[in-house]
Amino acid sequence: MTRDEFRQLKKLREREQRRKLQDAYEAAKGPIDMPFLLLAMMLLAVGMIMLLSASFPTAQASSRLGNDPLYYFKRQFRFSILGLVAMYVVSKINYERFRGLARLGIWTSFVLLLLVIIPGPNSYGRLLALGDNGAARWLGIPGTSMQFQPSEVAKLGIIVYFAERISQKREKMNILFDRDGAGPLVLLLGLMAGMVLIEPHMSGAILILGMGAAMMVVGGIHWKWVALGVTGVACAWCLMAYTDIIENILRSIQYNASRITVWKDPFGGDLEFQRGAAFQTRQSLITIGSGGLMGVGLGKSRQKFGFLPERHNDYIFAIVFEELGLVGGTLIMLLFALLIVRGFWLAIHARDRFGSLLIVGVTTQIALQTFLNIAVVTNLIPSTGISLPFFSYGGTALAIQLVEIGVVLSVSRQIPAPKAG
Repeated sequence: MTRDEFRQLKKLREREQRRKLQDAYEAAKGPIDMPFLLLAMMLLAVGMIMLLSASFPTAQASSRLGNDPLYYFKRQFRFSILGLVAMYVVSKINYERFRGLARLGIWTSFVLLLLVIIPGPNSYGRLLALGDNGAARWLGIPGTSMQFQPSEVAKLGIIVYFAERISQKREKMNILFDRDGAGPLVLLLGLMAGMVLIEPHMSGAILILGMGAAMMVVGGIHWKWVALGVTGVACAWCLMAYTDIIENILRSIQYNASRITVWKDPFGGDLEFQRGAAFQTRQSLITIGSGGLMGVGLGKSRQKFGFLPERHNDYIFAIVFEELGLVGGTLIMLLFALLIVRGFWLAIHARDRFGSLLIVGVTTQIALQTFLNIAVVTNLIPSTGISLPFFSYGGTALAIQLVEIGVVLSVSRQIPAPKAG
């Protein structure tokens, strides 16, 4: 090839690249998916109202919080504004640019999780991590409200990294033992989930495993590995439900095995058991039953006045059932279901595999987290300490959830319009 031919070929490639960038820029200016946005905003609005109702007795009774009944609500409101601004900015970005953040995101997540579990001299046996209720899951400045939960950052990091990696190596995803296949992703997923489990944060580890598994299934992992994973989960469930093997294993590693005992029979045992290990679950079920069909009325819950622990966190949906009843709780679950279904619809119609996998990761996280939280509150599964998206108190979680909504909206801008006729 002559020098002139090489220059001409280079110019053609540069022109083609500029054309692709321009097309991508124009596509990124398309309309966002309004049904998905409206469903998310409705859940956010209802969640903020229920947080205010569930949290004000606790805040008002706490001298540490200045006896301010709006303390939790105001903090959550500030994070919601921050999250909405971030959601808007992210929704305007061409999602293809997120590819370049994949490695940075996963390494940042790894380092943050590592900082949480470094042993040290504080009361939780950690060097840097801050703790609450026996678990050290936060990083921040001790004695201040400036703290965040690295596992929430890790969820988003895993979604972007897996989407980029799987979309690039799809043809090798059905090969487990290959450097470009599913094997390294399985190892990475196990490592990240294991670090979260050490905190301890079992629900976070379950979410990370579930998100990664769903993205690999969509990405083309071989069906036999899927069948093996489903069989393993089913066997673990049967062992937990019908034998004492799982409980004995948890006791041997000094983990809270009483949660399984409570799950099997929260109203059994002696008085010490009912007032101790089973108290949370018993009060949750009593709270749900108190609401009946139509509820006692918004803001009129009795259980939030010192009876139900964690009423503004993991067990806020019990307050929803008490105040809004079975009808109101069902309508909120319907909103979640519609958001999840719309998310998967957008994933099916995304412009490319990378965008589809991004939406699958975000939607699977919301679906799993919602199901697990409601299942814990109703004692369908043992308590795992998992929050409800858009409802439970937690600034980091809410802000990142809204950023993830922005990612979905960014992908939705480039969904091809349906052909006429």
